[in-house]
Amino acid sequence: MINREKTYVNTSFLMLLSIGMGKLALSKEILMSIDKPARYIGHEVNAVIKNPEGLIRFAMCFPDVYEIGMSHLGIQILYDMFNSYEDVWCERVYSPWNDLYPLMKKDHIPLFALESQDPVSDFDFLGITLQYEMCYTNILQVLDLSGIAFYAKDRCENDPIVIAGGPCTYNPEPVAEFFDLVYIGEGETSYRKLIDLYKEHKKVGYDRQKFIREAGKIPGIYAPSCYDVSYNEDGTIREFFPLYDDMPAVIEKEIVTELSDTYYPVKPVVPYIKATQDRVVLEIQRGCIRGCRFCQAGSVYRPIRERDVEKLESFARQMIASTGHEEISLSSLSSSDYPDLDRLCNFLIDEFSDKHINISLPSLRVDAFSLDVMSKVQDVKKSVITFAPEAGSQRMRNVINKGLTDEDILNGCKQAFLGGWTRVKLYFMLGLPYETVEDMEGIAKLSNEIAKLYYDTIPKEKRVGKVNIVSSTSFFVPKPFTPFQWAKMATMDEFRMKAKVVNDAMKRQLNYKSIRYNWHAADVSVLEGVFARGDRKLSKVLVRAYEKGCMFDAWTESFRFEPWVEAFEEEGIDPAFYYNRERPLDEVLPWDFIDIGVTRKFLEREYENAKQQKVTPNCRMKCSGCGAARFHGGVCYESKA
Repeated sequence: MINREKTYVNTSFLMLLSIGMGKLALSKEILMSIDKPARYIGHEVNAVIKNPEGLIRFAMCFPDVYEIGMSHLGIQILYDMFNSYEDVWCERVYSPWNDLYPLMKKDHIPLFALESQDPVSDFDFLGITLQYEMCYTNILQVLDLSGIAFYAKDRCENDPIVIAGGPCTYNPEPVAEFFDLVYIGEGETSYRKLIDLYKEHKKVGYDRQKFIREAGKIPGIYAPSCYDVSYNEDGTIREFFPLYDDMPAVIEKEIVTELSDTYYPVKPVVPYIKATQDRVVLEIQRGCIRGCRFCQAGSVYRPIRERDVEKLESFARQMIASTGHEEISLSSLSSSDYPDLDRLCNFLIDEFSDKHINISLPSLRVDAFSLDVMSKVQDVKKSVITFAPEAGSQRMRNVINKGLTDEDILNGCKQAFLGGWTRVKLYFMLGLPYETVEDMEGIAKLSNEIAKLYYDTIPKEKRVGKVNIVSSTSFFVPKPFTPFQWAKMATMDEFRMKAKVVNDAMKRQLNYKSIRYNWHAADVSVLEGVFARGDRKLSKVLVRAYEKGCMFDAWTESFRFEPWVEAFEEEGIDPAFYYNRERPLDEVLPWDFIDIGVTRKFLEREYENAKQQKVTPNCRMKCSGCGAARFHGGVCYESKA
C-alpha cells in the first residue's frame, strides 16, 4: 500500500522541499500557519506534470475545499481525459479554506493551480464544476482570488475563458452572467471540439467575444452573453432569446451513449490527506430506470447506460495497484439495477479479500437486495447499511413514484439483519407535494417497525448489542427537469414544523431508544430552492452575499443566514417569489432553453400522476414515452431492438 500522511504537518513540508518538487505559491511561513497545508502543495501520487510550453492550459476547479473536490469522480474523469491530449495540460484548483483565504487577500497572493503552482490568470481556460447551489459564492471567491472580473462582460482579452459544467448547469441562469461558456451535459463529448476551435482562433488572431460566439455553436455549449431575457410585469419570464440569428435557440445536452468506450481514470490522483471519499470509485452505470419524481439526476442522466463488467474488473485491478486505496465503491444512482452486480461483487471479493479491501455498495434498493452478496461483503469489513425509503407512508411513496412497498422495505431490512448488520441508515424527505401529517408520522412508525423487526428476527442469544437505526430527513427542494419543477416549496417555519411532527412521533415509538433522528437545516434548504429555480436577476444577490463574507455555505460552521437576508433586501428581491409559489404549467421557466431529451409533456403527465398517486413503471418494465429514446442508447435502445 502507498503510505500517505494523514495529518501532513511541518515534517511533510520539509520533505517536499528536500526532494526538489519545484516552486510553491505559498511561503513556508504561510504553510506553517494554516490547517492542512497539503491542500495547497500539489505533487500527489499520479498527479500529471507537463512542460507547459506550447500547450493549452486548462485549470479545472472544484469550488469547495480540497478534500471534497478530490472525491469527485467527474473531475477525475475530465482530468484524465484532458491530460490524455498531447496539446493540453489540465491542472486542479480548489477553494482555499477560511484560514488561508484572508491571508491570500491580505498579501495579494493570486489563486494558483496545484500542479505548476502558477496563477490561474495565466491559463487559457478556467473550468468550474457546479455541483451544488450552496457553492455559488465560492465561484466568486475563485474569480476574486484569480483577479478575474465577476461578470463575463467586464473581462479582458487575456483573461481565461471561464466555463461551467456539472449538474447545476441544467439551470445555469443564476450564475450565467459569471461565465463565458456553460457546458451542458456529459463532458466526454465536446471539449475536444472546443479546444480545437480555440487553437484555430489563436492562430488567426484571437478575439475573445468572437471565439465565445463561435464556441456557443458547438453542441452542448451555451454562451450566456449571446442571449437575453425579457420579463413580464409580475417578474416572470416573458421570453428567452438568442441575440444573433446563427445562435441555437435550444441547447441540447451532451450524452455518452457507449459508456464502456469512454475515458476512465485508472490512475486517479491520490491525496496526501484523507479525502471525503478515500477510495477507488467504479462508476458502473449512468442514469436510472426508476423515475422518482423528485430526482433531477434520474431525469437529466436518462437513459440508463451500463459499463461492461469485464472493463470494470480491469479498472479495479489497475486502480488498486496505482492508488493503494483500501476500499472500492460502486457508483451509480441505483446500483441494484446493474445487471452484472452479483458477478462484479463476487469478482471484487475473490480478487481483493486477501488484501483486506472493503467493498462499498451505495445506492442499493431494498427490493433488489442480494443476501448472498451482502454476507460476502460483510466478511471483508462490516459497515452501515443505507436505505432510502424517501417517505414514511405508501401513499406518499406512490406520489413520488418511489416504487417501494412497506413489504419491500421490511423484507430488505430483514435480509440485512440476517446478514449480520445491526446499523441501518434511513433517508427520508419532508415537505414533499401533497404531504399530510399522517405521512410525516409514518417516518417514525416505519423506523420503529424496522427496529422491532430486528428484535423479532434475531434471537436474543445471537444479537451483538441493540440495533441502531438512524433516520434522517432532508427538506424537499423542487429541481428543474423533474415533474415537481412547478411545485411550491415549503417555508422555513413549515419545514421546522414538519421536523417537529416527526421528532414528536419518534418519541412515542416503543423502540425509540434504538432510533436516532436527524434533520437538515431549513434555512439552507430554502436558499438551495431559490437558486435551483432562479433566473439571472439573482447574480446581484450572490455578489452582494459574497461581499458580506458568505462562502462555504454548504458547511455548517461557515454558513450564516443573516447576510443572505440582507443581500436579498438590499437588491430588492423577494426569495419567496422563487421558491414559495406553485408555477403554472404554461409559465416560461428559466431553463426552458435546455433540451435534456425528457419532454415537457412527459413531466407534466408525471406531475398529474403524482396528484393522483399513480405509479409509473420503471423503464425495464414498460416504456413510458419520456423522450430519451431518441439518444439511441441504454434501456431505450434495448427496448427497440
